[in-house]
Amino acid sequence: MSDSAAAAVPAAIPSKSAAAIEKAKAEGRKALIAYLPAGYPDKQSSIDAAIAVARNGADIIEIGIPYSDPVMDGEVIQAATTQALANGFQVNDVFDVVKAITEHSDAAVMVMTYWNPVMQLGVDEFSRRLAEAGGAGLITPDLIPDEAAEWLAASDKYGLDRVFLVAPSSTPERVAMTVQATRGFTYAVSIMGVTGARSSVSSAAEAVVAAAHRAGAERACVGLGVSRPEHVREIAAYADGVIVGTALVVALRDGGVDAVGALAKELSSGFDAPLAAAAATGNESAQ
Repeated sequence: MSDSAAAAVPAAIPSKSAAAIEKAKAEGRKALIAYLPAGYPDKQSSIDAAIAVARNGADIIEIGIPYSDPVMDGEVIQAATTQALANGFQVNDVFDVVKAITEHSDAAVMVMTYWNPVMQLGVDEFSRRLAEAGGAGLITPDLIPDEAAEWLAASDKYGLDRVFLVAPSSTPERVAMTVQATRGFTYAVSIMGVTGARSSVSSAAEAVVAAAHRAGAERACVGLGVSRPEHVREIAAYADGVIVGTALVVALRDGGVDAVGALAKELSSGFDAPLAAAAATGNESAQ
């Protein structure tokens, strides 16, 4: 290859979320990813809660933008985001939340949002401000790669991760397209439905992760329905990270910042079991 041809090859864009997952892997465990809504129960409390979970085992923090018309959120998260909106939360507030968390923790901070708020602010403007706040990137549950050209360009411009979702219903072709467009990790949805804590993890989760890995995903993390340490152990046997949301929001609602930190510590203890034994433990807990 000539020098000019080599110069034309773009440099790889570093991924903060990938780095967090790889750091956990180097420590002999899988990554714990914690979801909390911005502005709930108020702006400062949402910051304090995110810092608490980061200090108690979470490697990546997902900060959700409250939205008036959610399609993926279950009852608990809907109620939390409705309260945040009633308290006057604005999309611009999310950048303050992200900045405060990144300044007081080592966790990679992602924003999880429906696409409309990003479009309303402006994709480039949103991306620039997220990068300036120290954010790692976006998780976009209602945006598919073939409709994401503006976001793909902006995420490259500002060095942001872009996490798309795959589900049990995704065709092999759709999984391949999603994995190719993703930077950081692929979000493997374990069920067809909305968020919410469940007594067991869907049996489809392992198949979704396997499909993502077959399509070339270096990192696939499982979300929806994870609420207990035994779920963490079960998922850790085959996924690269475990995403917990509703259970943390319930802890924050019922017990405040101390409770959400304590639950994060309890959930991270699920990694204490040897990974080789995790599948057996998980299968027992699901019965």
